[in-house]
This record gives sequence, structure tokens and C-alpha cells, in this order.
Amino acid sequence: MTDADLDDVFIDDITFPAADGYALGATLFLPRGTKQHAVLINSATAVPRKIYRKFASYLARRGSAVLTYDYRGIGDSRQRAMIGYNKPKSLVGFKATMVDWAALDITAAVAWMRERYHNVPLTYVGHSFGGQALGLLPNNTEVKRALLVAAQAGYWKLMASPERYRVYALLNFAGMPLTRMLGYMPGWAGVGEDLPKGVFEQWTRWLISPRYLYDEPNLRALSNFTRYTGALRSICLSDDPWATRPAIELMASGFKATTPDIITITPADINAKAIGHLGFFRPEHRDTLWRGAAEWLEAE
Repeated sequence: MTDADLDDVFIDDITFPAADGYALGATLFLPRGTKQHAVLINSATAVPRKIYRKFASYLARRGSAVLTYDYRGIGDSRQRAMIGYNKPKSLVGFKATMVDWAALDITAAVAWMRERYHNVPLTYVGHSFGGQALGLLPNNTEVKRALLVAAQAGYWKLMASPERYRVYALLNFAGMPLTRMLGYMPGWAGVGEDLPKGVFEQWTRWLISPRYLYDEPNLRALSNFTRYTGALRSICLSDDPWATRPAIELMASGFKATTPDIITITPADINAKAIGHLGFFRPEHRDTLWRGAAEWLEAE
């Protein structure tokens, strides 16, 4: 996307409070003209919101108010250290889980968008964990349409080989020992951003459970999956070793009050060499993946 494209979009870095008052770093993208839709973009695990910036700008240019944000402990939602210019505070002792991300952060983001843009439809883009979390939200009934990108039940045996063995080794032979020793999971070990200890421990537990988060004991929020009645499209990218078709189908099976539309896209379908787990949000897919996604989100 060129600078000229961004000239048609107003972009503002802001903060908004999570359900418990924790300050979340966010970016609001607004069209220069009339707002016809509101779109909330929800990140994958250990992925900062900046990777969705150009996709959000694209949607805003088409007439949507778009919000991206970081979960607590990630990116600009990680507290700053008392010393050192803009240095992130250590995650040692920082309390957060993936369930917290859903119950406190994503739930608040939905409410924030619904309150401010209550006159237009609210749509939801969830990448990987961001898509999984839709079913956990008590207020997911506020969402009219949800586009899930590579949102899978991440059980390691449902991943493509040999990636499944790399992930299993990373979790059990590197990740958990490092997390227990350091007090957090360092991004340099191969997960992306640094992760709070509680987030990584819960994620690991889900990844080694055959039904992923559906196997989480005493997780009352699972009942919210059946509350969602809006339109639901789940995109499977054929060369994504994490979000395989069986893993995406398992995740979608929890949404029993709607009929998930699961579509598989291959690189050849869009004349690309590769897409993968993160590639949907690369700007070279603007006229293919992005346009199709936008048209679906904007449908009545």
C-alpha cells in the first residue's frame, strides 16, 4: 500500500481500558468519509498489532472504522520499565492467561467498538487465537459477521508434518523449561513476542490436548460458543502447517448456533508462491485475499 493510499485514512494510536482497567495499546483507523461498518481485528498469539496495520488501513479506506490492539503483555500493552527510554518492563511475575486475553481484553475491545459505533454493523476479524477467542466472549452476540483467518484447534498432532514435531519439541524440551527458569517465555526461543508465563503454560496445555481449548477443565466461557449466531467464515490456507483443514473444522465445530462457512485457499488460487500462517495480511494480497475478505465483511 502506498503513502497516497494512507492519505485517505485517519490513523490514531490510542489506549483503552480492558475489563479490569488495564490499559491496552491500540490503533484506530478511520475513513475520511462516512463510516459504514466497524471492524475489530484480533491478533494471533505472540503477534503484535502492527502486522495488521496495512490490512486495517485498507478496510478503513473502504469506509470502515477499524481497531487493532495488543493483548496485555504484548507490544504496546506491555508495561514500560521505570528506567531506560521506552524499555519494556520484565514479564517476570506478570499475571495473564489466554483466557484473560479473551475475558478481559477482547471482550472490552468488542464493547469499546460497539459503544462508539453503535449505528453501524460490528464485524470481527480473528487471526489464529483471535478467531478462537470469539467463542469465549460473553458479548459475542454484538458481532454481526466474523471472519476467522487460520483459526484452528491447535492440537499438535493436527499440524502438518514435520512442523508438528518441531512444535512438540519447542513446547516440551525448550519452552516449558525456559519459562520456568526465566519466569516468562522469551520470543527469541521461536514463538514471536515474549509471552507471560501463564499465557505460555495455558497455550502449551491446549496444544497437547486433543480437543485444544475444548479440553480446558472448568472453563465456563466455553458455553459462549453457542451464543454466537452471526455469520461466520473460517479461512483455511492450504500451506499453513499450523491451521490445517482438520484443525480448523474442529475449532469451527464449537459454533453450534450458526453454520460456519469453511473455505480452503491455495497459493495457486491467487497466483502466489506461498501464504502460510501469517501471509494473509501481507499487502501483496490486497487485490485477492483482502478484497474478498472486505466484500464478505461488508455484506448485508
